[in-house]
Amino acid sequence: MNAPHAMMPLPPDAPPLEQVHAKKIGDVILDIKNISLRFGGVKALTDISFNVKEHEIRSIIGPNGAGKSSMLNCINGVYTPSEGSITFRGQTFAHMNSRQVAEMGVARTFQNLALFKGMSVLDNIMSGRNLKIKSNLFMQALRIGPAEREEIKHREFVERIIDFLEIQAYRKTPVGQLPYGLQKRVDLGRALAMEPQVLLLDEPMAGMNVEEKQDMSRFILDVNDEFGTTIVLIEHDMGVVMDISDRVVVLDYGKKIGDGTPDEVRNNEDVIRAYLGTSH
Repeated sequence: MNAPHAMMPLPPDAPPLEQVHAKKIGDVILDIKNISLRFGGVKALTDISFNVKEHEIRSIIGPNGAGKSSMLNCINGVYTPSEGSITFRGQTFAHMNSRQVAEMGVARTFQNLALFKGMSVLDNIMSGRNLKIKSNLFMQALRIGPAEREEIKHREFVERIIDFLEIQAYRKTPVGQLPYGLQKRVDLGRALAMEPQVLLLDEPMAGMNVEEKQDMSRFILDVNDEFGTTIVLIEHDMGVVMDISDRVVVLDYGKKIGDGTPDEVRNNEDVIRAYLGTSH
């Protein structure tokens, strides 16, 4: 039986957000089959297949240019695969656009931050609620009746995310004034505001120092363990990947060369030759 969906709206008297779910790996939620991607005569991905189980942390690793971000772009509808299919919760698609993917419960952060630098932390995270807002622009502008009540409800939800990410002190600060590590945290918060069932994280720790990486690792584990959110992670820091992942898939030059638990991948000779270096 499937566990509850991640980050469903909570009533005001609900327990703290971080106590709602406990991690429990379930059945396959996302199944990638025989995905190939070409740009003209260049093959970015060749016949890639792997799956993601509900509530796990599934990492994708590989050298620069291996096709990791291209794979995420296929999953969240930015790219249309040349071949293959993606099955999400039993529904199979040759292609979905980004809005359809988001509406189905898949959120994404990006390696290069795409935040609204002149807007506050609160407003940036509120922008992640757009798909959840039912009232039209006219009602929102006038803040009348249902629109005002709806905005209050969404703001309460966003405030809980801000508390969880420990950025209360910066809630009204323009994002562009924050240190890079905190901007990454805001980017995560905006994705969480979509209440995703699957969260795609594209190098969430790129450019961070050791302390910032430790903080981000803790938040990723908390989102996964306590909210029950399924996470697909691209990350170059192998210490982080091996510490927090349930399973790892390895790409090299657009092909899959390894797949399994961190220990299995760590001891895979093809992976060692291509990426991890000399075996112990």
